[in-house]
Formats: sequence, structure tokens, C-alpha cells
Amino acid sequence: MDLTLIDADGAELDMGGAVNGHRTGDERWCPFDAAGLSPTARDNCDLLAWCLRGEGFVNYPSEWWHWSYGDRYWALITGAPAAVYGPI
Repeated sequence: MDLTLIDADGAELDMGGAVNGHRTGDERWCPFDAAGLSPTARDNCDLLAWCLRGEGFVNYPSEWWHWSYGDRYWALITGAPAAVYGPI
């Protein structure tokens, strides 16, 4: 799934770059561990990761916004014997 963080008013927090930034020419900010993120963006990405990893999600590292649970990528990264679901 693709997601970001928002504040109490619904405004997106600084994550370093836009969701799907690779479609807007913002590729350098797409990787989760992109170099040069502001301290605020790094803290926000780390908060997102802390929350999602705590629930068993895994990040697709070339897209900070992309997290998986139960699919083939998740199974590969977690060492699960199989995906929970797959293509129909």
C-alpha cells in the first residue's frame, strides 16, 4: 500500500518528497534512505517505519511510501513460507 503521514488538520507532513515522486521528477527523494533528507523529513520517515514495521509491514526501499504485508515481496523479506495472498 502507498501512504504518508498527515497532521491533525489533514496536511501531509514533510517526508522529503512526494508520494510517487518518481512520476514527478523527484526521484532522488524516493528511496526510504535517501541521502540529504532534512532532519524533519528523516524523523517523519522513521516514525512511519517504526509504526508500520511494528505491525509486520515491510518497506519497498526504493519508494518510502510503499509498504507491503502478505504479498510475495513481504514473504521474501520476512522469510515467510508463502504469501498470504496473491494475484487472482
